[in-house]
Amino acid sequence: MYRFLASTRWVGWLVLVAIFATACISLGNWQANRRDEVLTGIERVNRNYFADPVSGKQALAKFKQLPDEKIWMTVSLTGTYLSDDTYIVRNRIKAGRPGYEVLVPFKTTSGEVVILDRGYLPIGDKESGHPDSVPAPPTGQVTVQARLKPSEVRLNRGAPEGQLASIQLEDYASHLNYDIARGAYGITYEEDPSPKVAPQPLDAPDMDEGPHLSYEIQWYIFGVLAFVGFWYAARQQKKLNAEDAAELAEAKALGFDEPVHKVRKVRHAEEKKFRRDGTLTDEAIEDALLDQSTDSSPEHK
Repeated sequence: MYRFLASTRWVGWLVLVAIFATACISLGNWQANRRDEVLTGIERVNRNYFADPVSGKQALAKFKQLPDEKIWMTVSLTGTYLSDDTYIVRNRIKAGRPGYEVLVPFKTTSGEVVILDRGYLPIGDKESGHPDSVPAPPTGQVTVQARLKPSEVRLNRGAPEGQLASIQLEDYASHLNYDIARGAYGITYEEDPSPKVAPQPLDAPDMDEGPHLSYEIQWYIFGVLAFVGFWYAARQQKKLNAEDAAELAEAKALGFDEPVHKVRKVRHAEEKKFRRDGTLTDEAIEDALLDQSTDSSPEHK
């Protein structure tokens, strides 16, 4: 009944369906892997973001080299801001609005210098490409609490004097005449003593896992539907083949070599050549004249 599936045509369709389904499965797996990465990041934020801060050598070691599992970890440092070397970073986003972030070197009581991001500044109205003002950090000895992030990638674009294109710590170090920790920087969320005016706090990391799960399921469904469609088409072909076989058997029983529906179609075409009174229709007469003219032409002699 399904012997037609062994034909070249149907084998070709099956191969195309298999290729399509394989592509769907690959895309579904890709979405699954992306979701796993996002969930890993969310789990890391939940583990580190609100943890008790570490201090001393343990904290300073992470500024030099920050493992992925320690991103967003909290640290507590005591020292003084080196405000003369304040830089602002361009093209930063907070709540969907572009602005700047303020970076200030921080010299700890042990003598090591790390970079702290004190927060966000909106685009200024007084001078294009600059914030209206940069709040000064607290003077004297300060205890800060911050969350760590790794140094960003270098961007192939310039920046005005006193600004950086990204938080690329190697680039920042090139503007200073002393050494800094270059593996990570801290996003300040608390200062003691706290200043009267400070940059706006940065947004918390995104905790939305996104639509990866729904996309994953959709791709798997598409892959299954490809085989369902192939099965449905095969069922329909089987049904048509069975109907043709039944009509051919009926035609042979009546003495015809063609299936009944083809015989009826020919008869119907012949019947349309005559009017009810048995005379030829105008169309039949025109067809006869055309046939006669064709047969009498020199090309057919």
